Amino acid sequence: MIRYTLRCERGHQFESWFQSSAAYESQERRHLIDCPSCGSDKIERAIMAPQIVSKKGREPAQPAPAAPVEAPPAESTSLMMAQERELRSKLKELRDHIVKNADNVGDRFPNEARKMHYGDIEHRPIYGEASPEEARALIDEGVEVSPLPTLPEDRN
Repeated sequence: MIRYTLRCERGHQFESWFQSSAAYESQERRHLIDCPSCGSDKIERAIMAPQIVSKKGREPAQPAPAAPVEAPPAESTSLMMAQERELRSKLKELRDHIVKNADNVGDRFPNEARKMHYGDIEHRPIYGEASPEEARALIDEGVEVSPLPTLPEDRN
């Protein structure tokens, strides 16, 4: 995983995690990354100070101080919180719909998805579990898969 500091065309700065730099570049090309403050999809990587490890004691050297970021006005923060609540609600609704209308095939998911993709079994909506490597292999084979949305409160 790699963490990037990103900036939109309006100067809003935020951080996001990606599987790799190639994953970031792919999402950026397809305009899949949006600014959480204004929704703009014109995003670029901001200049970042790398964390350098010194040879003595393997203690991290002090990174260069980051440029100060202006705190958004309170009105903007409450709007963002409302948008986040709405997004969480929509993700929960989507997940609940999938769980209600698809078969949970558990850890057989990669095999079942492949069988459907290659026409060995009839297509039907399924969901289940796959490791990141299994999911990557499915995508490389052209099998259309998407992660089931999870929310922080699901992990309790």
